[in-house]
Amino acid sequence: MDKVPQIMPAVVYRGPNDLRLEELPVPRISSSEILVRVAACGVCPTDIKKIHFGTVPPPRIFGHETSGIIVRLGARVRGFTVGQRVGLHHHVPCLKCHACRHAAFAQCPQYKRTGITAGFEPAGGGFAEYVQVMPFVFSGIVKIPPRNSFLQGAMLEPVNTVLKAVRRLSLLPADYVLVAGQGPIGLMFTRLLQLEGYRVIATDFADERLAIARSFGATATLKPDDPDLMPKLHRVTRKQGLDGAIICAPVDEAVRQAQDAVNGAGKVLLFAHTRRGEQTALDLSNVCVDEKDLIGSYSSDFTLQREVAKLIFSRKLDVERLITHKFPLEQTAPAVELAAHPTADSLKVVVEQLKER
Repeated sequence: MDKVPQIMPAVVYRGPNDLRLEELPVPRISSSEILVRVAACGVCPTDIKKIHFGTVPPPRIFGHETSGIIVRLGARVRGFTVGQRVGLHHHVPCLKCHACRHAAFAQCPQYKRTGITAGFEPAGGGFAEYVQVMPFVFSGIVKIPPRNSFLQGAMLEPVNTVLKAVRRLSLLPADYVLVAGQGPIGLMFTRLLQLEGYRVIATDFADERLAIARSFGATATLKPDDPDLMPKLHRVTRKQGLDGAIICAPVDEAVRQAQDAVNGAGKVLLFAHTRRGEQTALDLSNVCVDEKDLIGSYSSDFTLQREVAKLIFSRKLDVERLITHKFPLEQTAPAVELAAHPTADSLKVVVEQLKER
């Protein structure tokens, strides 16, 4: 194992749309903490919104979809060894509070704390060379098997958030589910819904993404602006109709379209509407009279970690196929910009610091 330096490069958020490559001290760990050298870190829409809209005060080091190598252990740490390849999990619930008893893990006070940092206010830290891992998130660490990659390890957290949302739908096998938007998250939904036994109708404007959706198990693919969308949904579902819809882009019209399209007692799940203060008009009789549930899902479900690891490491969900662009640490700002404004050929964007040997 290489010697740990005293100074490291890190990409620091200094204000809205202001990311700077700086030299910072490598985090010092206590006797109960772990130091990890970052190998890969995905660019997440949640961090993009914080960077673009300045919703949190600077300075911070973002990046929470992180994998790497353990390079230093506190004297009291047990169960880990230097040199282990790991995927990290920056939020872990207490599993004891009122929110946790209701399986509302993202509302748990402990869960709202970030347990990984590269300096400043803890914010994930994956856009730095080294991160300090605090003991209350140790139970979220996943050891990466020898046959698997750092890139797969970095995808554990986003896949967890998607599987959590799939389970919140609580639909019946063979039900039809619309997935609106086939970016990296939408494609994860398409594949995981298919693996759960649902029939997926995928919509997107890009033909390239619809082609991947079909290979990921979509029963049918359609364009959301098709003037015959509703009749086509009726035909594709063999007049059964939709029992669920997942909105993977923060587009209000997609919400209204989905509410109209699902059957009575169907469910519309919001996954991308995460910006505070945004409002839209809805026909509330759809919820009351037609009993169509409008629900949300945010962040991960810690209890699914082991299942998520099996899905990724077995390649039942081929997450590496979703990674289209890899940037070095010094190009984190362009990586964030591409992830915020994707092209037809871009899906998941990752900042990669260590390549597999």
